[in-house]
Amino acid sequence: MTYEEKWTWMYGLISIVAFGWYLVWLLGQAFGIAPTQITYVVPMIAAIGSAVLASIVGNILIALAAPKEADKRDQRDQEIQRHGDYSGQFMVNLGGLAVLIMCMLQLNHFWIAHTMYFAFVGSAIVSSVVKIISYRQGFAPC
Repeated sequence: MTYEEKWTWMYGLISIVAFGWYLVWLLGQAFGIAPTQITYVVPMIAAIGSAVLASIVGNILIALAAPKEADKRDQRDQEIQRHGDYSGQFMVNLGGLAVLIMCMLQLNHFWIAHTMYFAFVGSAIVSSVVKIISYRQGFAPC
């Protein structure tokens, strides 16, 4: 397994765990009050910050475990990374469009923030899955 594949696995898992923690917390708060009354800013920042920190630490640990692999990327790795990033980008585009419409409709910040956060997480998950499938089943660029 190459460095890039290890990093992709870690990135996908970190995204899922951070989002899962936040989602469990959010659903736990939703009982008994309106969603727009939930004080979500600090927990959302904590989830995002934890994911960023875990990604940095994970990247360092992977590089320390195999320092000779850390700076090696071949053409296949570059193509897989590009393909995965392009595949996940539609989630951010879709989320951005949804946020734009929500702003025009003057919806509550709660819905706007969560739509954008879900779009970012969806992008991370889609791109990770596409990259992992490409590594595991082979990748033939068009």
